[in-house]
Amino acid sequence: MQIGLIGLGKMGGGMVRRLQEAGHRVFGVDLGADARRAAEEHGATTFEDVGSMIAALPAPRVVWIMLPAGRITREAIAGLAGQLTEGDLVVDGGNSDFRDAPGHAQTLGAAGVGFADVGVSGGQWGWQAGYGMMVGASDEHFELLEPALQALAAPDGYSLVGGVGAGHLVKAIHNGVQYGVLQAYAEGFALLSAHEEVDRLAAMSAWQGGSSIRGWLLGQMVTALRESPDLDGALTAVADSGMGRWTAEEAIRLAVPTPVLAAALHARFASRSDGAANKLLTASRAQIGGQKS
Repeated sequence: MQIGLIGLGKMGGGMVRRLQEAGHRVFGVDLGADARRAAEEHGATTFEDVGSMIAALPAPRVVWIMLPAGRITREAIAGLAGQLTEGDLVVDGGNSDFRDAPGHAQTLGAAGVGFADVGVSGGQWGWQAGYGMMVGASDEHFELLEPALQALAAPDGYSLVGGVGAGHLVKAIHNGVQYGVLQAYAEGFALLSAHEEVDRLAAMSAWQGGSSIRGWLLGQMVTALRESPDLDGALTAVADSGMGRWTAEEAIRLAVPTPVLAAALHARFASRSDGAANKLLTASRAQIGGQKS
């Protein structure tokens, strides 16, 4: 494939590496010279503006957006609607609100441009192990994207989960579940810490080694403990990206009980309730406000 990628940061930059290594050709856009330079080192062709990238891409064009959720992504999609042509496809791979997807599809559809939303999980390590990819699209657009998905995803790590909007819905619920899992690990760690005779690193290493609660997130906690047994410097205030809130709102709308997910989200709120966390709380509110505006 020849694919345009808007946003070459941690996630986008990792995606460039996997796509290029699989034999695809990436045309990337980023305002940051360092991000462009890093992408070029992995074989991508980069541009400072979207118009130049679109002119270089052969039709039908596939343009994948990896930008912060909210206003920035919405403006990028609106801009593409005026620059792309019939038969092109826009993919939103950021952590966007799933409720925005129908509007994006309608805006792009008026110009004959397709839209797909892909929830992407794997973080900054995804370029090594592969990403988990939850695709909301038509069958036709999924088939068009599949060569790129195969290059990007971990083994068995991508699926068509439904039509437009389903990809980001599934990713939002994924993040809500992640909040609950992390909160459970944190509470277990706190209880272990209340017993001075217990070696917390040894205990959690044993859990990760073969117990029924082993997992990637627990592995990251074990790594952090090895580097700092007392977790010196770890922040006590925990932000949320907005996806946990959207999950809670959807659960309320549908009257589906999700007490663990809601409690984990509220625990994050509580972690930011003291004066020392005011700056982080303000930044979080500003972020969520930008996503919802």
